[in-house]
Parts: sequence; C-alpha cells; structure tokens
Amino acid sequence: MGLYVHWPFCLAKCPYCDFNSHVSDSIDQQRWRDAYLQSLDYYATLMPGREIGSIFFGGGTPSLMPPETVAAIIDRIQKNWKISNDVEITLEANPTSVEAGKFRGFRDAGINRVSLGVQALNNDDLKFLGRKHDVQDAIKAIDIARENFGRFSFDLIYARPNQNLSAWEQELEKAVTLSDGHLSLYQLTIERGTPFFLDYSRGVFSIPDEDVAADFYNVTQDVLEAHGLPAYEVSNHAREGNESRHNLVYWHYDDYIGIGPGAHGRVTLNGLKNATRDHRAPEIWLERVEKEGHGGHPFEPIEPSDRMTEALMMGLRLRGGVEVAKLETESGQALGNVIDLQKLQKLRDEKLMETDSDRLRLTREGMLRLNAVVPYLLKAGQ
Repeated sequence: MGLYVHWPFCLAKCPYCDFNSHVSDSIDQQRWRDAYLQSLDYYATLMPGREIGSIFFGGGTPSLMPPETVAAIIDRIQKNWKISNDVEITLEANPTSVEAGKFRGFRDAGINRVSLGVQALNNDDLKFLGRKHDVQDAIKAIDIARENFGRFSFDLIYARPNQNLSAWEQELEKAVTLSDGHLSLYQLTIERGTPFFLDYSRGVFSIPDEDVAADFYNVTQDVLEAHGLPAYEVSNHAREGNESRHNLVYWHYDDYIGIGPGAHGRVTLNGLKNATRDHRAPEIWLERVEKEGHGGHPFEPIEPSDRMTEALMMGLRLRGGVEVAKLETESGQALGNVIDLQKLQKLRDEKLMETDSDRLRLTREGMLRLNAVVPYLLKAGQ
C-alpha cells in the first residue's frame, strides 16, 4: 500500500498549474503537523496491519515543510503500520537555494528520494513558466540531491511556445547527463482556470499543434531510449530498477491512502474498494481534522465496472500494459463482457495496441491516443 501526503502551499502559483496549491503569508506549522498526525491515526484505526511500501510528499511545494514535520509524519507512519524494508520515501522540491539548502535535513528525516521540478533547462522558458530558479540553480540543486539521496528525479516540460525539435533534443541530451536514472517529461497543456488559459485564449502565445506535439513526443522517446531510459509510463522514463515505486502503485491500481487538502485515495475495506477524497480548501480541511479527526468527505464505494475502467485507464499508461486477470478481478466478469473485442482487434490491426494471452498494452502510436482508447473499447453501459 502507498501513502500520499499533500502539502498545499507554494511560494508562488505557476501560471500553468491547476493543482490544489495556495500561496499563504502565514502558516501555523505546529497546527498543520498535528493535523497530519491525526489524519494518519484515523486511517490506522480503519486499516490496521497493512504494509506501507511507498510514501510520497507532494504538493504544492512540500519542500517548504520543516524537516521536523516530515520526520514526525514518517515516525507516525512507522508506528501505525509495518514499513517494507526497501520503502521508497519521496519528496517533491523546487531547485531554489532555500529548498536545496534543506536537503540534508530531509535526508535525516527519512526521505530517500527527491523529485525536482526543474521544468526547463533554458532561462527564458523558465521565466515564461513562472519559475523562481534559473538553470544554474537547477544544476546546483541536482548536484545537492545527488550528494544527499540514493535516488532522485527531475521534471521537464516540452512543446513550449516557440520551442523547436532541435532545441528540445539538445535539452534532452543535457538532461540525460544530469539525471540519476529517472526523468519525468510532460507536454505543456493549457488547463482551464489558469493564467495561461486566459493568455492562450487571448492569443498572447501559442503552443505546437497536435501533429507537432506528436513529433516532440517521438523525439523524446528516441533520445531517451538511445540512452537506456525508455518510457515505462507515458510520461516517465527510467533505467531498469529506477522506476518510481509510488507512482507504480497508482498505475497498478493498488491501494493508497491520501491525506491533506484535496488528496485522493483508493482503499479496500471489508473487501470493497473505496474512493477517498479530502476537503480541498486548506483551512476547512484543517478545521475538520481538528474537529473530527480527519478531513475527508464520506468514502464512495466503487462499483466493479468502474473499478475495471479505472484499472484499464491506469494500466494502459504503462509500457508493460495491464493484466487481463486484473481487469477481470476488478470487474468480476470476463473481459469480453465489458470490452468490445471487435474494437480491440481493430486497435491491433491499426498497430495501436498489442495483446497476448494475459496482457493488453499500447504501442508508441497508441500512447499518443491514450485518452481516446478507453472510452472506445468499453461496451455501452460500462
């Protein structure tokens, strides 16, 4: 089982970001620490005896948390559950000097992997993306991460305005030299409700069209595969053994607890899988935890057909695909009862999907159409 801790605060809101993140002038650190510990205790009473294989501090900007808070949370998790011997404990951070300066404290608190939000290795694009660091800051933070943690990763965003394929290829080559065996590479998307959405709608900037974006994706695959970092998931690349174990929990549709404002989870109780969702607004979440011991909305049981859909949607993101047995277990039915096998064959004929006796997987071309594949495959009523 995985465990996700959401820290909702940032120093500034990036113009492309639609995550549940907030800028606050004043944060009562002790109050927030106590709330996380109460939330953990609440889940421990519901789910005793489970084993935690991964912990992920996400946000927001969790590297703005005091290392003492991170240490207290990890300690409480260890007291409430069994922890696997090779537990992966990841913390997201930005490459600012303030955050990088705290890396040793996070290491001592129990963090053994960091994920850095570099986003670009080009100063003009970093400024456009609203980042508070420059390329030199990023390289320095990567060096500090290498010194303090056994494993680290960093993110880049591609298909940026005015970016060309040659420049992106050079940026990828630089990223490979800096990496430690894992890179997360995301296409820039314009999300409704963000400052970028308004600027994009007004024509302030443009981004590559769908065909050019596909070219960016294919260049990404070619360069990273040539360097031994193939995509194990649609946006994540790693050398064998360096995959993010926590994110694999999501993609394998295993159980995970989510605590913190807006955090989601999937937990099995009494043989029934439930969707969990904590209240999104930070102050309301905090007040609810203090009053009720947790900040969540009522659990929502997930029907078998929905479980199968979720497992299919998550599993097809993986290069290795999804097991047929997993889909049939979640749905309680044979695959042909919920998936249109004629459409499945059509995807095979068009070289968008590969199948064998026990697994479905998308090809590289199929990955470009990932969002359309699942609704296409499902039979009416599923």
